[in-house]
Amino acid sequence: MYFAALLARTEDGWEASDTELDDVETLSDLADLAREASPDEDTVLVLIEQEDSWFGVVRVDGEEDPRIFVSDAAAAARSSYGEILLTDELLGRDGDAGDDLDALDLDGTEDGEDDDDAADADVDAGSAAEAVPHGPVGDAAILDDLGVSEKELKSLTEDALTEIAEALGASEVLETVR
Repeated sequence: MYFAALLARTEDGWEASDTELDDVETLSDLADLAREASPDEDTVLVLIEQEDSWFGVVRVDGEEDPRIFVSDAAAAARSSYGEILLTDELLGRDGDAGDDLDALDLDGTEDGEDDDDAADADVDAGSAAEAVPHGPVGDAAILDDLGVSEKELKSLTEDALTEIAEALGASEVLETVR
């Protein structure tokens, strides 16, 4: 079971709203959704969790690029919502790898000639590129200035979003949308 909510920081404190992610396909879509929650370009946090498996925090400050933290990348990779957060940049992948040079025949063989070693190397490289690390990825300092240190964020497991909301002073507003 998934839960997703937006927490927008305003002059009066935090405002929460639950959100449907069914129409969100990319991180850009998610950032736009967050920006819509705060017309004054205040800080907006998108909190996503899958019970007892993983949680993610996306922070959007005005028009800046979103900052992301995911508690367990491997678990999130098995989730459609997690896949939105696990960008190539976040996972340290080169998004352009494997396009132009792979199209050229630079493996030392003639066209049509088989080279089993080159084929095996391509398979191994593809597997390594698709590997997703177990454990946290992203910006663990995402909430430092809001009262949740890197160490605290990385140590959260069950009920992580509630603990984050408590540290922010937003637990009551988060519970209203849960």
